[in-house]
Amino acid sequence: MEDVLTETVPAEDLKKFEKAYHEQLYKQDVTPKAQFEYAWCLVRSKYPADIKKGIFLLQELYRSHEEGQRDYLYYLAIGNARIKEYSKALSYVRSFLNIEPGNSQVIALESTIKKKMEKEGLVGMAVAGGFVLALGALVGLGMAIASKK
Repeated sequence: MEDVLTETVPAEDLKKFEKAYHEQLYKQDVTPKAQFEYAWCLVRSKYPADIKKGIFLLQELYRSHEEGQRDYLYYLAIGNARIKEYSKALSYVRSFLNIEPGNSQVIALESTIKKKMEKEGLVGMAVAGGFVLALGALVGLGMAIASKK
């Protein structure tokens, strides 16, 4: 399941769906299918700005188009997890599981997101701990130099 969060869209797919979306946007007649396909590509981009744009398009679809809500929730969870908005990602996972409680793919996604949260939380604590140790060493060094004078 981890690969869903690291998989990137091939550039030619992104270009193809972007072109179709913008052609319809120009005509002011964007179908939910075209918007979803473009958003689906964007949330799988390697660029955070693209992912955020994909999230926006999916949120818009979720509010206005009831038919594909399961898919929108799933990719909203993936998009938010990819930009490290884990709390939002988990809220979309929970919303999906309210609709379809036994979905093993979404349960696996939830587990992966929680593991990433734990891992990055521990990494964040380690970095903070290292900073505190370095700061303590500098203060101790400063005090030692000051006491020799």
